[in-house]
Amino acid sequence: MKKFIDNRMWPMRSEIINHKLKNRAVLLLVSSSLLYICLLSFSQVAHALDPNEIVVIANSQERDGVKLARFYMKQRHIPKGNLLLLQTAVKEEIPRHFYEDEIADPIKKFIKDKPTITCLVLFYGLPLRIAWHLLPMENPDQKQASLNARQRDPVASVDSELSLVRIENPPVHDWLENPYFVQFQKHKTRYEKGQVLMVSRLDGPDVATVKRVILDSLAAEKKGLTGTAYFDARWPKPEDNKKLSGYALYDNAIHMAAKVTKKVMPVVINKEEALFKHGEAPHAALYCGWYSLAKYQDAFDWQQGAVAYHIASAECTTLKKKGSQVWCKRLLEDGVAATIGPVGEPYVQGFPFPQLFFGLLLDGDFTLVEAYYLSLPFISWKMVLIGDPLYQPFRGRGV
Repeated sequence: MKKFIDNRMWPMRSEIINHKLKNRAVLLLVSSSLLYICLLSFSQVAHALDPNEIVVIANSQERDGVKLARFYMKQRHIPKGNLLLLQTAVKEEIPRHFYEDEIADPIKKFIKDKPTITCLVLFYGLPLRIAWHLLPMENPDQKQASLNARQRDPVASVDSELSLVRIENPPVHDWLENPYFVQFQKHKTRYEKGQVLMVSRLDGPDVATVKRVILDSLAAEKKGLTGTAYFDARWPKPEDNKKLSGYALYDNAIHMAAKVTKKVMPVVINKEEALFKHGEAPHAALYCGWYSLAKYQDAFDWQQGAVAYHIASAECTTLKKKGSQVWCKRLLEDGVAATIGPVGEPYVQGFPFPQLFFGLLLDGDFTLVEAYYLSLPFISWKMVLIGDPLYQPFRGRGV
């Protein structure tokens, strides 16, 4: 995984930022060595994502995906009129021109007169990743213009690009600041929250896995997610006054996630380069760690409803390829209910910050997709959230 340095990398400044998120205050303390999140309750209960605000999207060419979509809608009481069936290839990768014609444009038309829609859920059978395959062009200038349209990297996730589907002719050029991200809410971003949709995916290596994810999320909500949280840093926690960036910043974020999580459940943190080994992580409910590129470490005995992600460059490049050891696919096969990963090189700062993601999820009033978008720095990029967007494993008993 590369450490990309560029003047758009979000600045680390010593300040306290007071944010109001759905009738709650989020205090984000940022210093050269410390990133805390503290959630303070207001008298009014936070209003989480509502089923009526969700559009469920499936591929009519994949019957099992359509059945899963309808099953999910029934379980979550999502209106039948919020189902959109697309017609596209049942493949994990799609050329950008087909993405525009077969996915983005139909969704844009469907939600045009639905201003209350805030979230999309993509189902098994829809493409995962956008590639930059050019159509034949006679005009060399036109071809070069297309090549230059995304200067750094032509690959993006379908999910991340769909965050901008409400916007007419969105830019196809590198990443964009996510207006939901708590650190960016203090200054003006190119697009505002009302223009950007939250996107989640219920997908996996097979139909049984996707159905299990749906049912496990519902079951864990009812009984509460319990067990142990495992955090796999590579180095000991740095001194609080040490200036951090790149890998060190995210390694420290894993330490901070462990500190936040201790308020709710037992925590085990590994501070060495070696990852957890087989049998070292029983009753695993939460996990974040790094760095084992496309090589899943089978160390965990997952609890029903577990949430886990691994910070590495290729962990959601496929959910279907037999024999693949990418972490998202293997985590789903082994029993987690939600995970996060990139479809290509995202650079380290493309990942959600662990202490923010887990802190918001542990709060109990934020859904899975809200915790993800509030902790995710960039959209129109590589990241994918796999899981029920309405999942609240700590509802009523959070931090």
